Amino acid sequence: MDRGLRSKAALVSGASKGIGRAIVQRLVAEGMQVLGIARGGCDVPGAIGLSVDLRDPAGPAAAVAHAVRDFGRLDLLVNSAGATQRGDFLALDDAAWDDSFAGKFFAAVRLTRAAWPALQAVRGSVVHIAGVGGKIASADFAIGGSVNAALMNLTKALADRGVQDGVRVNCINPGSIRTDRLTGRVATVMQEKGLDAAAAATVLAKSTGVARFGEPEEIAALVAFLAGAEAGYMQGAIIDVDGGWNRAT
Repeated sequence: MDRGLRSKAALVSGASKGIGRAIVQRLVAEGMQVLGIARGGCDVPGAIGLSVDLRDPAGPAAAVAHAVRDFGRLDLLVNSAGATQRGDFLALDDAAWDDSFAGKFFAAVRLTRAAWPALQAVRGSVVHIAGVGGKIASADFAIGGSVNAALMNLTKALADRGVQDGVRVNCINPGSIRTDRLTGRVATVMQEKGLDAAAAATVLAKSTGVARFGEPEEIAALVAFLAGAEAGYMQGAIIDVDGGWNRAT
């Protein structure tokens, strides 16, 4: 299906692996020019990769300038960067909170602020990748839940601004997606319960009441939809892609 994305330009953060890398792959397949940024760069064929530490306050603006210089325009920004720390609330110090907010929330703030004029010029869009943990609280995810909740609120605020500026801003909340981070959680269950990988994965999935884990490509497909003309009336949407994990409104 032609979504009208061919030859348009995108910047994707968190592009070295997992959901971010799958998004880069999908957008390249849609015919977009893509700059993928991450601390480890991005090696997706057909995309330009750039090593950027988004915790550095100067990094986001430099990345946006690089994209606009290479492509001559910017139609889409996907904020997919930022792993947040799990653990006991009482054991997580200020440095853990600062690092998690810097790498995900403030990275999104700075990238979006830097990209906004270029997006406004072409009536482009922003897609934030937050996480269903911003709606479903858990004791070991205090930092991640707080960061994701803040990113959802930012989505609504920027969408309000975007109505007048012609920039669409939407947010995707993935649930348990089969990435390296999830593999680590499965390994923990294996060790704690003495299970093999398949059994541990089943236990972890059932603990959230879902039938299976999601795939990064499923998140990437939704990004492509949100970037295209078919989603032209979607503004400020926060979309859970979690297999039914979140049962609240």
